[in-house]
Amino acid sequence: MTKKPTFIKHLAKKRALIQAIVGISLYLIINYFNISLWWVLGFGSAIGIIWGKVFCRWMCPLGIMMELLMKISPNDALKGMYQYHKIGCPIAWISGLLNKVSFYKIQFNADTCKNCGICDSACYMPTLDKQKFSLYKPNMVNPAENYSCSKCLQCVAECPNGSLTYKLSLPTNSKKHMLTN
Repeated sequence: MTKKPTFIKHLAKKRALIQAIVGISLYLIINYFNISLWWVLGFGSAIGIIWGKVFCRWMCPLGIMMELLMKISPNDALKGMYQYHKIGCPIAWISGLLNKVSFYKIQFNADTCKNCGICDSACYMPTLDKQKFSLYKPNMVNPAENYSCSKCLQCVAECPNGSLTYKLSLPTNSKKHMLTN
């Protein structure tokens, strides 16, 4: 059995706290220093090139409020609404498009995968459409490369075999260990 990525696991468990601290700090810094939203858009795009669409789930002040709404929603009634607040966000558009070409990617190793499905249960995208998305099933859309994946890394943290990793993937070897769809 492959060793779990403990750093990613701890990071994913603390993601909401990290998002709250970074998001509120970002909001205060933008307002205090009167930073142009163009700079914020540039920053969000730059980190999208490196890590993919991490801004929404790790830094966005509006994302904090949406996640709080999801947590207080009875029976996950608002879960399907999670993506709608991103419709008007240019950072979500740009960084979502950069998911496929970002330097860091969620990678899948079929050799160590036990097909347990825990990764799909942990990822919010397959729970929204089980017929379309899967991190480990062949011939399905890989949510980690999809526009909507916000790199919460819950799938990586929950994989018991370490079959999913989040690491640097240069364009020359990016398809080597990635789930092809």
